[in-house]
Amino acid sequence: MSNVTHLHCLVCGRDYAPGEIEYVCPEHGNEGIVDVRYDYERIGRQISPQILRENGDMTIWRYRPLLPIAPGAPVPPLSVGWTPLYPAPRLGQPLGLRHLWVKDDGRQPTASFKDRASAIAVVMAQEKGAAVITTASTGNAAAALSGLCASVGQRNVIFVPESAPQAKIAQLLVFGSTVMLVQGSYDDAFELCLQAAAEYGWYNRNTAYNPYMSEGKKTASYEICEQLGWDAPDAIFISVGDGCIIGGVHKGLKDLLALGWIDRMPRLYGVQAAGSDYMVQAWESGEDVLTKAPIQASTVADSISAGLPRDRLKAMAAVRETGGSYVRVTDAEILDAILPLARATGVFAEPAGAAAYAGLVAAVRLGLVRADERIVVLNTGSGLKDIASAMRAVESSGTRPNRVRPDMDDLRRVMSSLNEEATTR
Repeated sequence: MSNVTHLHCLVCGRDYAPGEIEYVCPEHGNEGIVDVRYDYERIGRQISPQILRENGDMTIWRYRPLLPIAPGAPVPPLSVGWTPLYPAPRLGQPLGLRHLWVKDDGRQPTASFKDRASAIAVVMAQEKGAAVITTASTGNAAAALSGLCASVGQRNVIFVPESAPQAKIAQLLVFGSTVMLVQGSYDDAFELCLQAAAEYGWYNRNTAYNPYMSEGKKTASYEICEQLGWDAPDAIFISVGDGCIIGGVHKGLKDLLALGWIDRMPRLYGVQAAGSDYMVQAWESGEDVLTKAPIQASTVADSISAGLPRDRLKAMAAVRETGGSYVRVTDAEILDAILPLARATGVFAEPAGAAAYAGLVAAVRLGLVRADERIVVLNTGSGLKDIASAMRAVESSGTRPNRVRPDMDDLRRVMSSLNEEATTR
């Protein structure tokens, strides 16, 4: 058995034994978001920083005692987790920041952070003997589930808005998923997926509705702190759509504090696009996210486009309880962040990933961080997920390829022109 003790409803505070409910607290319909709670005393006898130093499994499964799966449960063969944490001095220098790192989850098997949650979903679904797993997504969670399912031969049905980038839809089709292109928004796809899962008895991987998805996402916090020698950073910048990633990062940090592996809680900064800023609005106005009405969401950063963030309770707590803040950035600022992030670190981020760096730029402008603080920016997905947006960023910067005939004379002409441009700048 796992080290889970109970499930705690974040709306009414009711506790449920493991297995008593599958997804949400039934007192609140689909909004009864619950949190998975653990026996930390028992976990502390099974795992420690010293034990981890000797563990050669460089995936999320190195943290098994902290995950809601049975100790001997088989896991997918794809290597999920332990993504690089790059020092980024050249990225921090123009901002006056002396200690900056970029956590690159674009290096996951399907090129996004969402592989962490989908790996947990596949294990738990197979423990239950589920014939089909389903999820709704703007693309990344769908691709993650699709790829992880392909690795173990698990049937799955995916709901995505038909406006999702073609690269993400291509992943689903290549992996062999049954794909439903929904003629509507992500929120429409989410609702349809909930209804379909209930009617057909499919295992539901959906963000927030399935509380165990946060448990996969929290592993990023373990990695960040372990990669920094268990010296927690002062602040972490995270792009926010549904809110499950920032909620998961917060959960992981709380785990580490409870175990005594870190001695302080980093401030968490949630970054949202101006066209999908539900959490920022609630943060600024003090509105109750349980009763705040949905908004119309539209942003170039499709991965964080959500009119009603499904994990909004955990997302708000992540910022409030850590002394952080929500930050709003425009689509132009998001696109403008792609190139400096890539050119200073070699990390090619999709718009949602670049949004986290754009949020850091805004936070520096607003005086929310200090020059001497240790800061981590979380890139949640590869830029190859959305080439159209990357090309928009390149074109707006004035960067262009040079056309040359296949002879040295023409190459000399082009090089001479480039040298002249360089000297006049």
